[in-house]
Amino acid sequence: MPTSDRPRSPFAGMVNSSVRATIRTLSPGEVEQRLAAHRLYLQTERRQGRRANFASTDLSGLDFSGLDLRRIKMDRALLGGADFTRARLERANMIGAIMLHARLDGADLSGARLSGTNLVAASLENARLARADLEFALMAKAVLRGACLHAADMSGALLDEAVLTRADLSAANLRGAGFREARLDEADLRDARLGGAFLVGASLRSAHPTRWQSPAQPD
Repeated sequence: MPTSDRPRSPFAGMVNSSVRATIRTLSPGEVEQRLAAHRLYLQTERRQGRRANFASTDLSGLDFSGLDLRRIKMDRALLGGADFTRARLERANMIGAIMLHARLDGADLSGARLSGTNLVAASLENARLARADLEFALMAKAVLRGACLHAADMSGALLDEAVLTRADLSAANLRGAGFREARLDEADLRDARLGGAFLVGASLRSAHPTRWQSPAQPD
């Protein structure tokens, strides 16, 4: 994409995805041990156990479906192809994680921190991301059909060719976000902030509100 066509954001330059920490590997037993301590941490309201810390850890392809992972730390982790279907990830720290092709259908990521996270081609159908932090997230070709993104911060996020049919984007911060060829049919965009959003080729059939003021295009 030519530089002049790139979506602009007030946060440009703050995320450097080229700098990554050393990635750790854990045995299946070590992963389960940390998850067990995390379950106890949640069950006892943080009095026992320990919050699981998987920062900069390779967890590619693992199955976390249906687990209670609230407040878990997975920042900068490798999570490509991981399965988080219907998992509870409220207020999880997943900043800068690599989650290509991850499955998060029906997962609850309310208030989660996902700045700079790579969610290219991930599936988040009917996921809850209300008030989630998705600044500069890479979400090209992601499926967010029916997802709740109410009041989420998606400034500078790239959602080229993403599917957001029937998604709730009400009150979301979409400043500088890129939606080239994205599908936003029947999406709820009431009170969303669209300054500088890049909507060339996006489909907005029956989106709310139905009358649009053309957002400013990049210089």
